[in-house]
Amino acid sequence: MIRKILIANRGEIAVRIVRACREMGIRSVAIFTDADRHALHVRKADEAYGIGPDSVAGYLNAHRIVNLALATGCDALHPGYGFLSENPELAEICQRRGIRFIGPSPEVIRRMGDKTEARRAMQAAGVPVVPGSEGNLRNLDEALALADEIGYPVMLKATSGGGGRGIRRCGTPEELRRNYDRVISEATKAFGSADVFIEKCIDRPRHIEVQILGDSHGNVIHLFERDCSIQRRHQKLVEIAPSPQLDDAQRALIGDYAVKAARAVGYENAGTVEFLMTPDDEFYFMEMNTRLQVEHPVTEVITGVDVVQEQIRIAAGEPLRFAQSDIERRGYAMEFRINAEDPKNDFLPSFGRITRYFAPGGPGVRTDAAIYTGYVIPPYYDSMCAKLTVWALTWEELIQRANRALIDIGVYGVKTTIPYYLEILKTPDFRAGRFDTGFVEDHPELTEYTTSRPTRELAAVMAAAIAAHCGF
Repeated sequence: MIRKILIANRGEIAVRIVRACREMGIRSVAIFTDADRHALHVRKADEAYGIGPDSVAGYLNAHRIVNLALATGCDALHPGYGFLSENPELAEICQRRGIRFIGPSPEVIRRMGDKTEARRAMQAAGVPVVPGSEGNLRNLDEALALADEIGYPVMLKATSGGGGRGIRRCGTPEELRRNYDRVISEATKAFGSADVFIEKCIDRPRHIEVQILGDSHGNVIHLFERDCSIQRRHQKLVEIAPSPQLDDAQRALIGDYAVKAARAVGYENAGTVEFLMTPDDEFYFMEMNTRLQVEHPVTEVITGVDVVQEQIRIAAGEPLRFAQSDIERRGYAMEFRINAEDPKNDFLPSFGRITRYFAPGGPGVRTDAAIYTGYVIPPYYDSMCAKLTVWALTWEELIQRANRALIDIGVYGVKTTIPYYLEILKTPDFRAGRFDTGFVEDHPELTEYTTSRPTRELAAVMAAAIAAHCGF
């Protein structure tokens, strides 16, 4: 049994894990830097401990975090997503020190984090991969020769990359020459590795991923797919489950590929197998994320499976409670990443104090947030401050409910992506369920919206001004 978990993360995902622990009767331990002293996850956890003044380094010190887990009597550690969640060193330290790591083994993390090794594993398992280099590129000349062979455009990628970094589209030999050293530099700075590889660029793909669960008893299942095609610069904005663009045969095929991929590497715990779907409806393996995904709520909503709780049970050595035939999907769900960004200003981050926050409610609405009225969003982390997930029985009803929920939610004091999402919902292509990864670039007019301050916000501003003037 797992009785106490240290959460090696911050923000909304740390709050999410605290809630799962509380339902399971497990004590939770939060960690925080000085910048996060007043963060919501610190308030929600059963215990919370500071990890120093450096806003980022504290969350990246694997040895110190594991030492703290031991000192506070934890028997498990959940890495969340981001930071050290896909760092095999953290899993190895936990393994050596007798702490259960709530995720896959360090060997699997390392293997699937190396994109060229992951490609080899998928090819051996019979999962289709995008045509490209068999391993890491030795030099620019090899890259140019291979690009001529598979045909332009190509994607130059960091082998250890992720999060949209260390990746460039090259449409000509000149672009490949220009970007080769840039990608190596980005890869070295971001991931500590200069290794890069090349793939055929699939123009206008749909980005489809499958949530999988595997236990230590050899059981692997999938929880259906998510459509993550609405993205900007390889960063996801809106996620949908199931994809409105797949039929049942395609859904079964991609689910089977995902289970094969997980079995091929002996995967345990929760993970995501990501695919590109071509305009000709062919699927190609892209990568495997060996952690909990930001967008897991849409899967939970359509299946009723609590993915975080299942992660904990798997880490405790329990077998999966479900067979594949037990997993049913119901309706559609859509998640909006509420980012503190200004879409009208090239999505520039908008950090600062939340002067008012109103969570939406009503049927089929879920909010995962790290903010509250008066909270100051620090400038040191990702700009996502909340996730709005909406569910409905049909795609048409989902669009209407999403529109209502986005109008309901109120985040004031900073710019957010909320009005941008309202514009997305108006577009005929989106409403018809037709979109690919080029959607945002195809619709630059979506940032031309106008906004007006709601009456309640104007009233609050006026009241504050009167109080300041009168010395209240």
